[in-house]
Amino acid sequence: MFQPALRADCPTGGPSAKLAGMQYSGKVEYAAERKLRERNTRLYRLAHWPIWIWVFFLAPGPLTFSLFAHGFARGNLLWLATVLAGTGLAGLYGQLPGVEPRPYILRFDEDKPNPLYRRICYTFAWNAALSFALLNLSGLAIAAATGAWYLKQIYQYAYFPLCATILLLGAAGKLPRVGSSTRGEGTERRYFYGSVWAATVAQTLLLALWKILPSTRTANLLKLGAFAGALLLMGLAAKRGLLLRTRPILPGESMVAD
Repeated sequence: MFQPALRADCPTGGPSAKLAGMQYSGKVEYAAERKLRERNTRLYRLAHWPIWIWVFFLAPGPLTFSLFAHGFARGNLLWLATVLAGTGLAGLYGQLPGVEPRPYILRFDEDKPNPLYRRICYTFAWNAALSFALLNLSGLAIAAATGAWYLKQIYQYAYFPLCATILLLGAAGKLPRVGSSTRGEGTERRYFYGSVWAATVAQTLLLALWKILPSTRTANLLKLGAFAGALLLMGLAAKRGLLLRTRPILPGESMVAD
């Protein structure tokens, strides 16, 4: 079966990597020039654990909304304890991405089975990146248009259907990094990290503006513009490979997938 050729015409970080039917003019990396790790250090493994604590702590959306709206409550504490125990146990057995004793993916074009724990973790990570950004964007748009805030109702009624949709897509292997094979990791990782960069920066900015600005029609418009603008700018930066881990990783000077 014929598939498009992938070609890079420049050194690492150079401006030209081309896909059949479209052109990518951002920065790239070559797998052969990356330093391979035989094992992950304890510090490296420990540094990745908080990422997955945060991902699964965010999973119950309405509870998370209550945290940011009203502060830490007993329900948040109980859920945090559950997440700490679950992710801690998984980490001890090397069942969290980045917390494994040794890297699972060494060659980014290698066709290896994608372990179940990676598929589960990255599916929930996609939920954390997408669900909150989409729901907050909807709430901001409604507030800017009507002057009224319905975020509580949005999270109460829309979060779980949206979360379930993302989880189903992950279960079907339709999201980057959650397929049955790791062969596309060199490209798929950039979509994932680009989304994480955009969501994290935009959400942090929104939280600051939420605390600083009043709840007026003008302020709501400013919040919407800043939030949407941050998502757009970070997305464009990720597309160009300007952000950490958003450059395509190519196996060499030329490659044809078949």
